[in-house]
Amino acid sequence: MPNENTNSAVSFLELASSGKVREAYEKYIGDGFRHHNPFFEGSAKSLQAGMEENAKQNSNKTFTILRTISEGNFVVTHSHVQQNPEHRGVIVVHIFRLENGRIVELWDVGQPIPEASPNQNGIF
Repeated sequence: MPNENTNSAVSFLELASSGKVREAYEKYIGDGFRHHNPFFEGSAKSLQAGMEENAKQNSNKTFTILRTISEGNFVVTHSHVQQNPEHRGVIVVHIFRLENGRIVELWDVGQPIPEASPNQNGIF
């Protein structure tokens, strides 16, 4: 059964990926938030602006969380993101650190889904 931290992390991703970035930040981002995305300056404001721009450019995005792992103040999500229906997609792993139910630190890594793979187990 998911815990409060898992619920906060999942709800944040669901809101943000559906274009409700500002609401996601207001509800779930804590004071002193920092992130480790290499494409943006390390502040909450910078990442929020990038997420809002992505939402504008990709209004048909789908974001499917496939699994979550929770341990103490950390939550990990493993997801499939498609910027549009024609896009094969990206595998994304988010690692959240939470304090008092609020996200205070975020790491994310992504891997484009290859057109073909010799792995018979599949990408997911």
